[in-house]
Amino acid sequence: MKIKSAEFVISNSNVAKCPTTKIPEYAFIGRSNVGKSSLINALVERKSLAKTSGKPGKTQLINHFIINKEWFLVDLPGYGYARVSKSDKKTFQKFITNYFEQREQLVCAFVLVDSRHEPQKIDLEFMEWLATNGIPFSIVFTKSDKLNKTTLPKNIESYKMKMLEIWEDMPPYLITSSSSKMGCDEVLTYIDKLNADFKD
Repeated sequence: MKIKSAEFVISNSNVAKCPTTKIPEYAFIGRSNVGKSSLINALVERKSLAKTSGKPGKTQLINHFIINKEWFLVDLPGYGYARVSKSDKKTFQKFITNYFEQREQLVCAFVLVDSRHEPQKIDLEFMEWLATNGIPFSIVFTKSDKLNKTTLPKNIESYKMKMLEIWEDMPPYLITSSSSKMGCDEVLTYIDKLNADFKD
């Protein structure tokens, strides 16, 4: 898939105010500081479509971007925000939950996971929640450029082993780097395929 256009559409905290068109959408979510905004910008080849920050928790709304006039990329707040109040955390959690439970246009959630770290309880619990609620998702390992060629596959394999302690099968996964653009084409090809299936 070639990115011809990527435009901001709307930000809000009320799922009822999200776009009402039947265009397929793909949600990107992960723990704060997982590199979500950087990966989104790398995917759509824009420097600042999604706002990046050194401080975790920059994204605090549901952000819709229309890509190639054909599908929505949805940038969601991270879970496990380190620097927001408990009341803000509850608010975010509520509209994230509402989003996943109510958006019929959602084709797939991309759960971003830092490839440098061991499986985190909060990520595993979130993926379990998605599965329990019948929400399709794929794992996107980020920051793969930070690891050498030996450590990266070892970390991925370790993650798979941990997942398979609970899961019958490993969910689909992709390995990416916003810096080197590794895996970006694969993510877009995956979305392209899902878009074709959505039209059928």
